Amino acid sequence: MESLRYSIFDPTGNITALVESEVPVEAQPGAAARIMAAQPSVEQVGFVSFGGELPALRMAGGEFCGNASMSAAALCLLRNGKTGGSVSLRVSGAAEPVEIRLREESPACFSAGVRMPPALGLEQRSFSFGGLSGQLPLARMQGISHIIIPGDSCFALLRQNREEAERAVRLWCAEITAEGLGLMFLEGDCLTPLVYVPGSGTVFWENSCASGSAAAAMVLAQEAMRHVSITWREPAGSLRVECDPGSGVTWLWGRTRLVGEYKEKKREA
Repeated sequence: MESLRYSIFDPTGNITALVESEVPVEAQPGAAARIMAAQPSVEQVGFVSFGGELPALRMAGGEFCGNASMSAAALCLLRNGKTGGSVSLRVSGAAEPVEIRLREESPACFSAGVRMPPALGLEQRSFSFGGLSGQLPLARMQGISHIIIPGDSCFALLRQNREEAERAVRLWCAEITAEGLGLMFLEGDCLTPLVYVPGSGTVFWENSCASGSAAAAMVLAQEAMRHVSITWREPAGSLRVECDPGSGVTWLWGRTRLVGEYKEKKREA
């Protein structure tokens, strides 16, 4: 049997496995499912390549992920024996290479800033579910979209009923024809993310969500029509976002650390 080599990173609790073995795109969801079955703490799996002109990351569902991007950039530095610097990374779901700035704070633990891809569109949209109806901000991002649910929305009740919330995110993802969809439940500066990716068949109440954090800050900046700097408190820690609606530039700041390196035996066909 062929070995599957992967590393596990912890970017603010959004535990991510990064596979360095070559896996055909059509086989990646299955490989990801096996890793997640063997490693129950893993919330998402990406596939990395460091052999081309630029290092590359493809998520198992083809979506964009900021936490996985900073982790892949950190792995790139580790493989090259570096402790810091700027990495340009090709990432699934992003039209242009993504810039990540890293600094090693302790062995295999990095502070990281990700220049997030700009939103494709920010809008108010009407949604309905289970007898509830109302308007919510929708951020259409590259590779994934996010619905922002403030604490005063009638839909905020879904956070207390996880089964219903998971039904809603699947329904709304199909309704808006998104590659992936996050529901970002806000209560002040507290953010609780629920993310569904059809391509990998996964739905997770994530410990943190980088793209969702950026989307929520973009919505706030658009509403205020000014630069926004906010630190979101998420289930496993904090992510800081700096968003300038004038220039369209958004930076997300967090940390990622290498948890371990593993080998998984592929099953016989």
